[in-house]
Amino acid sequence: MKNRKLQFGFIVFSLAFILLLAACGGNTEETSGGGGSTDDETTASEGTTDEEANSNENSLNDSYTIVSDNSFVPFEFVEDGELVGFDIELIKAIAEEAGFEITNGEIETTNFDGIIPGLQTGQFEIAIAGISITEERAQVIDYSDPYYESGLAIGVQSDNEEINGLEDLEGKTIATRLGSTSSAFIKENIEGAEPNEYEQLDQAYLAVENGSADAILYDAPNVKYYIATTGAGKLKVVGDLYQAEDYGIAITKGNEELVEAINDALATLRENGTYDEIYNKWFGSQN
Repeated sequence: MKNRKLQFGFIVFSLAFILLLAACGGNTEETSGGGGSTDDETTASEGTTDEEANSNENSLNDSYTIVSDNSFVPFEFVEDGELVGFDIELIKAIAEEAGFEITNGEIETTNFDGIIPGLQTGQFEIAIAGISITEERAQVIDYSDPYYESGLAIGVQSDNEEINGLEDLEGKTIATRLGSTSSAFIKENIEGAEPNEYEQLDQAYLAVENGSADAILYDAPNVKYYIATTGAGKLKVVGDLYQAEDYGIAITKGNEELVEAINDALATLRENGTYDEIYNKWFGSQN
């Protein structure tokens, strides 16, 4: 009898012990499962934090410091105390389309040779000043897509039918500015031509208008602007663009989001006709 009681007690104890182990195992599994869920939540939370961090890092600012020159007609120059020009109107339209403001509501100005260093040091974030796109500059700053193709252009009297290109300038009298790159281009590339160099550009244009020079060869933007304004009806542009180079909007190195936003805005302005409106205002209708 005693043995049976002992056996019965042993069986009860064993069952209780097994149930206890099962209960402990269940709690351990539940705890482990809870830990796994916490890890997943932590990972998801960390992922969200990273995305937010990346978003904040790459998102556009509300405003940017923009700089330009003030003496490159007709791209940027001061008229009646106000900074005006093709570049100025274009960058304002780009900022509006891209959705950012110009810091303090005003474009800063500096000497041209201070623009690239200013972008490198972070003094400025965006620059537009007829800046040629070059491989050397692209190592220290970023560029937008080209927005203007520059180079040298030929201007002749509006009724001149003899000169239609560079080859027709051989042996001709060509007006240009004293000490300019166009003067060197004439000497090196046009056979039998000798440049008539003038200190003031208006003198060069007047020489063509009064017939003392057959043509003017100078920076295309300036030639086109003169013909669209003072020289309207008197002179015309002929031939191609020579020594062509593209202008780009310069941007502090490494801001891909801003570069993309400016490029998208520029493309939109080209598509909706705004670019052409600004261009035609400063240079006349495009050919």
